[in-house]
Amino acid sequence: MLARPLILLLLLGLPLWWWLRRRQRRPAARYSDVTQITSVSNNRRWIGEGPAALRSLAIGCWVVAAAGPRVALQPNEITREGISIVLAVDVSSSMLAEDFTPSNRLDVAKEQSKSFIRARQFDRIGLVAFAGEALTLVPVTVDYPVLEVAIDSLDIGQLEDGTAIGTAIATAANRLRRVPGESKVIVLLTDGDNNRGRIDPRTAAEAAGELGMRIYTIGIGTDGEARTPIGTGVGGRVRYQTLPVRLDEVLLRDVAEGTGGRYFRATDAEALSRIFQQIDQLERTPVQITRFTEHNEAYRIPVIIGLVALAMELVMSATMVVRVP
Repeated sequence: MLARPLILLLLLGLPLWWWLRRRQRRPAARYSDVTQITSVSNNRRWIGEGPAALRSLAIGCWVVAAAGPRVALQPNEITREGISIVLAVDVSSSMLAEDFTPSNRLDVAKEQSKSFIRARQFDRIGLVAFAGEALTLVPVTVDYPVLEVAIDSLDIGQLEDGTAIGTAIATAANRLRRVPGESKVIVLLTDGDNNRGRIDPRTAAEAAGELGMRIYTIGIGTDGEARTPIGTGVGGRVRYQTLPVRLDEVLLRDVAEGTGGRYFRATDAEALSRIFQQIDQLERTPVQITRFTEHNEAYRIPVIIGLVALAMELVMSATMVVRVP
């Protein structure tokens, strides 16, 4: 296999060079009687042609090397299972509640989301952050390191405060709508009820379901009350207040089950980890992946042969074949 096969046309110059060389050949010396050297000339004519032959070999090898010979394996088609997923993560201020000891809800959600991504191999994943509004941080991709960096950057205050679940679902569905494939999933993590946004969550979920998407909702937070930071006091110390956990489980269950998905409740970090493991067992769709092995460049061999031939020509011209002026 050659990278630049047209360069081989230069090899056609070698026969032309030999033809011109024979036409222009002249005797090196004149003798009145050649009977003394006839036998020697006939027996060792190949020695006289040796330098020219070696030069032709060197040039030919270098032309072949310039053509870019390469060795490559056949394309390997592998069938793997993959799905398209959008993670929609709540970044409202209530996610700072510290009922997921020793971290707050957002920190645990970020860590478990990264663990979930690290367990993927062929799935396409995107990231949407939402509070009072929704924002796509990473479009659907297989660049998992970029996703992890984006998840690490999730923080409270990035968006207007509140919980716009319907807007989050619509944003995630809009991203998945353009992605090829049959299996499309939205995983929505939130700790509140829908109190912002103009899009009704059930309406958004119904539209996503009609597009063939499944929604898995995860309600985050303990039952009852949770210790939540509400601001800073004198000296920059964080002030906390115990506030009731407001989680609209009926809404989250309706949203999930209306699309063929499921609703999960995570009351601690371990429960959230188990939930992600269950989602990891979702139905998968076969994906055809064609992988090409990198070409192994093979130009070194003809280059080396050409150098050896050139060196032999120089040695032969200086010792065995000496031209007489």
